[in-house]
Amino acid sequence: MTPPSIALQIQTLPDNPGVYQYYDKDGKILYVGKAKNLKKRVSSYFNKIHDTAKTNVLVKKIVTIKHIVVPTETDALLLENNLIKTLQPRYNVLLRDDKTYPWLCIKKEPFSRIFSTRRMVKDGSEYFGPYTSFKTVNTILDLIKELYPLRTCNFDLSANNIESGKFKVCLEYHIGNCKGPCEGYESVAEYQKQVDAIREILKGNFKESMKDFKRMMIELAQEMRFEEAQKIKEKIEILENYQSRSTIINPKITNIDVFSIVSDESAAYVNFLQISHGSIIRSHTMEIKKKLEETDEELLELAIIELRERFQLLSKEIIVPFEVDLGENIKITVPQLGDKKQILDLSLRNAKYYRIEQLKQLQIVDPDRHVNRIMAQMQKDLRLPVEPRHIECFDNSNIQGTNPVSACVVFKDGKPSKKDYRHFNIKTVEGPNDFASMEEVVYRRYKRLLDENQPLPQLIIIDGGKGQLSSALKSIDDLGLRGKITIIGIAKRLEELFYPGDSIPLYLDKKSETLKVIQQLRNEAHRFGITHHRDKRSKAALNSSIESIPGIGEKTMTTLIQHFKSVKRLKLATEKEISEVVGLSKAKKITDFYTTN
Repeated sequence: MTPPSIALQIQTLPDNPGVYQYYDKDGKILYVGKAKNLKKRVSSYFNKIHDTAKTNVLVKKIVTIKHIVVPTETDALLLENNLIKTLQPRYNVLLRDDKTYPWLCIKKEPFSRIFSTRRMVKDGSEYFGPYTSFKTVNTILDLIKELYPLRTCNFDLSANNIESGKFKVCLEYHIGNCKGPCEGYESVAEYQKQVDAIREILKGNFKESMKDFKRMMIELAQEMRFEEAQKIKEKIEILENYQSRSTIINPKITNIDVFSIVSDESAAYVNFLQISHGSIIRSHTMEIKKKLEETDEELLELAIIELRERFQLLSKEIIVPFEVDLGENIKITVPQLGDKKQILDLSLRNAKYYRIEQLKQLQIVDPDRHVNRIMAQMQKDLRLPVEPRHIECFDNSNIQGTNPVSACVVFKDGKPSKKDYRHFNIKTVEGPNDFASMEEVVYRRYKRLLDENQPLPQLIIIDGGKGQLSSALKSIDDLGLRGKITIIGIAKRLEELFYPGDSIPLYLDKKSETLKVIQQLRNEAHRFGITHHRDKRSKAALNSSIESIPGIGEKTMTTLIQHFKSVKRLKLATEKEISEVVGLSKAKKITDFYTTN
């Protein structure tokens, strides 16, 4: 399949943090990079001539852009490192070596040491990170050192060695940085309490430590020791931005494949993440066209079999959003919480973004096909005799019974047709009566369309439940339009659609595009109605002030209100202040009126 043009691929990229991958015409990887904003970063490659010949050659070779969306910029940095080491792209110079970002290790040994390392040894020790900044690592280690006196030596502090007096305390003990476990001055239980507290700090739970730092900073500032206070402030800022764990690298998760699925009426999108030694080393999303009414379970099973074969995956465990049947040799995990759930959510997010991009590309390349697909789907979902190319939606607005108005918004081919929107001031109904108001506006709208020989909609949507729908139906019957136009009502809960004569509502799938169009219609009707209602109410309030002053017209009063911001301020203004805005004679009339009333 020929990939879309580069311009189209860029146009539909998300504005999220992530990692992008460039491929040539043969599908060979050229370059891997990270971005705070994928769309902006990738666009920057194509909208200018670069300083280096190497980058210009790279840009000319790019045919396909793939990306992986991640939660944070730090995650993007870590994922970029993983992918470059795994894929070894030709145009990446940095990060192709075997160096990794540092971890903080709590060593599995009596009287555990805590130190930074680039190597992960599978000996039961705990690892936290990795960290993209050495400054963060050093700040955390400094914090630990200030709060807890731990040993820094690498002696084997077994019970036998301590009892036999093999070791002697060093300078660290004498200056107060260590309590001397090597000579038995500190028990394992006491030392372990400190290690447990440090573990909480490394997980990101350091509220108490932050309070101590802030108190120290304030005390130093009060003593005019500003340089020392600034150093403490820098530590606080690093701790506030501290990320204790990454979704991209997790030493607890070994070799696992993750699969997720997002589907709509016509296709399913399956994302796959390959985890090796706790790191994401590959991501791929595929689209499966639906032929029949296949379930997500059936489609995901097919996709997993195909992807495992294509990428020669041999892992014994897979993570999926629901149970699937893949035989007895593969362990199926459906996580509900924790690290595995986080990685599944990341996969699901990438599947959703891929679907959005595919739909956007279709909309840009072939807008008619996109519209035809939505119209056909709406006809099917709403059980309509024809495609709803012309839809009208009505909404009533009144606040505490004042200034009742109604709005009619019009959608043509699934998009707002704002020139056809109409406002209605309620004429025949006294007080707040939604049912009678709906009956009036629906009658007025379609009486006029019939009189002027204008085209009628294929679908009318009434914002309200059964009562408003029945009222609107009376007007449709009076005009002899029953059977010629489909009319439905939306209850307060958007999933419920009511049809005339049917007490059981129709429920739409929350993911369906039909429901999205109806939501957009309803929101637009509500917005349009409320705007008109506010304007009318404001004008009514203004008119009440205007009419009460003889010789002062609407235009003059509007100018004054705009200047003084309210009628109350106008009343308090002096004659001189008012005359500067509207002249002396009008100012005298206004001040005379307010002093006598």
